[in-house]
Amino acid sequence: MRALAIGLAAVALLAGCGGNSVTQPAGSTKVNMTEFKFDPAAITVAHGKVVFFLVNAGNTAHDLAIRDSKDNRIAVSELVSAGDSSVFTVDNIEAGSYTIFCTQQGHEASGMKGTLTVT
Repeated sequence: MRALAIGLAAVALLAGCGGNSVTQPAGSTKVNMTEFKFDPAAITVAHGKVVFFLVNAGNTAHDLAIRDSKDNRIAVSELVSAGDSSVFTVDNIEAGSYTIFCTQQGHEASGMKGTLTVT
């Protein structure tokens, strides 16, 4: 009986350890990702170091990439699995207008894009 209790306790502990979910850092900008959109789709942040808190509420993996007006990729987050969250830090982003999009095949074309305004 004791072995069963220990086994059940171990299963309960392991069940709580799944995924890469993290807590939202203070001062970060929260972005929800689903099929196929960002919420919010229009984001405004101050220039310099920017911290995004990415929450994948969808059913497939997503990321967040930033592209400037000349079509250059500025930064790309790690791939966030369905149900997980991640902190994405861009150390030095200049003021301007940018496009945010998901780099996964077909996601941007399906509407998973938005705007990032850096003041």
